[in-house]
Amino acid sequence: MVENAIDAGASDIQIIIKDAGKTSIQIIDNGCGMSQTDARMAFERHATSKIAKAEDLFCIRTMGFRGEALASISAIASVELKTKQDGSELGTHICISGSEISSQEQATCTKGTNFLVKNLFYNVQARRKFLKSDRAEYRHILNELHRIVLTNPEVSFTFVSDNKQVFKLQAENIRQRIISIFGKSINQNLINLGTETSIVKINGFIAKPERSKKSASEQFFFVNNRYMYHPYFRKAVEMAYGNLIPEGEHPSFFIYFNIDPSNIDINIHPTKTEIKFEDEQAIFQIVNAAVKEALGKFNIVPSLDFEENITRDAHFTSTTSVRPPNIKINPDYNPFEQGNTQNYKRETIPNNWESLYNPTQKKTPDDFFLPEETQVEQKSLLDDNAIKSEGKGIFYQLKNKYILTSGKSGLIIINQKRAHERILFEKFLKLLETRKGVVQKTLFPVIYEPAPSERAILVEVMSELNNIGFEIVMMGKDKFEIRGVPGDLTDVDPNKILDQMIYVMGEVSGSAEMVLHEKIALSLAKTAAFKIGKQFHEQEMEDLFYSLMSCSNHNHTIEGKKILEIISVD
Repeated sequence: MVENAIDAGASDIQIIIKDAGKTSIQIIDNGCGMSQTDARMAFERHATSKIAKAEDLFCIRTMGFRGEALASISAIASVELKTKQDGSELGTHICISGSEISSQEQATCTKGTNFLVKNLFYNVQARRKFLKSDRAEYRHILNELHRIVLTNPEVSFTFVSDNKQVFKLQAENIRQRIISIFGKSINQNLINLGTETSIVKINGFIAKPERSKKSASEQFFFVNNRYMYHPYFRKAVEMAYGNLIPEGEHPSFFIYFNIDPSNIDINIHPTKTEIKFEDEQAIFQIVNAAVKEALGKFNIVPSLDFEENITRDAHFTSTTSVRPPNIKINPDYNPFEQGNTQNYKRETIPNNWESLYNPTQKKTPDDFFLPEETQVEQKSLLDDNAIKSEGKGIFYQLKNKYILTSGKSGLIIINQKRAHERILFEKFLKLLETRKGVVQKTLFPVIYEPAPSERAILVEVMSELNNIGFEIVMMGKDKFEIRGVPGDLTDVDPNKILDQMIYVMGEVSGSAEMVLHEKIALSLAKTAAFKIGKQFHEQEMEDLFYSLMSCSNHNHTIEGKKILEIISVD
């Protein structure tokens, strides 16, 4: 319905929902409106005013066009429509429920269209039961709106949920629209992207590597002002970032394609989000090169540009004067004067270095030696990852990823990252239940600015976080100040902690306190757990092993992944 409002030429659109759309969805626009006949015809199956001839199907510029949306909506809900065209004295008011029209009459209303959809799936209870939680459905609605508002910055949007204004967007440019949706903190991380070829024109923004997120919630492709999902092009972007982004995180980008509609096919998927391009491989290379160039211009990645500041059309003639380069030197410089020599340590030079220049004797590497006090010690292969054989057990670290030790049944192999996650999960879960967390004050308060869609999650769990050792204070409508964190999280960036927590919280199915506690504990454990590649000392391996053994479940993580494996002696 919002797409239809845009196609109707609306410059202002209001979206009002209650109970994540289950109770009501209202869309109000100031577009061209409909005549009395068109208003009635709009609810018929296959009816559309956006396609005049068959050829139009292969050159689509409109948003919605199938003409079945209103027929489908009116079949499973109660719908009220008020619409009026510019210049008409009266508009049309239609009430329809379960595909049956209950009334149609003339009415006074403003120019444009006002749809009110009530009691979704009231007559199909099986479908209503399959709706997810209000939180999950709300996020689906918000995601859909993000896809629309990002392609129509010239249109103002107002979104109200349960009588609370989520956002009010004025007409603005693309950059301002991105900032309005995802918060002011994204502004300093945006990098301009732009290239034009005979195949496609590309513009938009990519984000600096430090803006990377665990989720792909800030990854948007648009083609001819329509959102699209394209894993192949997404790979082109992520390849351009290379190793600038940690494993498991995703870059943020807002990339707009402008292409001849006849060179794409948008009819390969019912939701029109997957689009087929004629020259996909060529566009892949163009996207990859454009992102690399944008990162290079901002010195994000090393870049060599042999054409920078070069006059390409220089023509030399017999009268052209060429000046030699001006080189400044000090003719009196003496490298052997005191203060000019580098401080080399003579003890690192072999004692019998003069014999290197004796051509009559054949020497081997064994004939040259360093002084005894600087002799390089020959290290054993087991020196860094050696078997630890003191105290309670024998421990061995393999590839800085696994801890090996012996047990009654044989060899125990422990995934150290998963083990630490399990230990921290149970620790944070206990703190949430007992509410006895200890705050470790930060040296300086850290400002956290979540996107509007993330703010509600943080507000909901803020009191629980403060109970386990955080000190988070609201600073106005959009800002939070982090003044302290739990002791186990002092080595992690507080902003990353909250980003990870909001990502893992994602969709909490149910409102039970225990479910909420588990989600919080899991997100914090994942953030604070040792990263793969950490080298352990003997005592650390021993402590990790016995802490794991004291957990309620030491075999699997909370997500069901194996923590340890036992290889029998046989």
